[in-house]
Amino acid sequence: MAENSLDDEARAELLCYLVVAQLVARSRTGEWLRTDHLVESTRIWQGGNGANADWTERVHLGALSQRIALDFAEMPRFADSASLAKLFTEGWRLDYRSLAVCQIYATCDDALHRSD
Repeated sequence: MAENSLDDEARAELLCYLVVAQLVARSRTGEWLRTDHLVESTRIWQGGNGANADWTERVHLGALSQRIALDFAEMPRFADSASLAKLFTEGWRLDYRSLAVCQIYATCDDALHRSD
């Protein structure tokens, strides 16, 4: 069993990444991320951040990511795949200088504090 190495900030960052991944999937396919793509997105984020979330944390954040993404999905700037692509830097890292990314992160951080 993997040990959870996520602090509060890392949990919010992973959740933010998954929310954006959900929005990208929805803009491209009209559907939320499939489970295998959600797992892969989590692995990509963990690998790029040297972090590890145990399976219960991954399941919790995956489910929460879809609920949060739903709040953003109807806003035009979060429904267009070209606009969503601008939220990333090279290497598919989120650009935290972007106001939109900061808005999603703040929503994620708030949701995590309410769920504790």
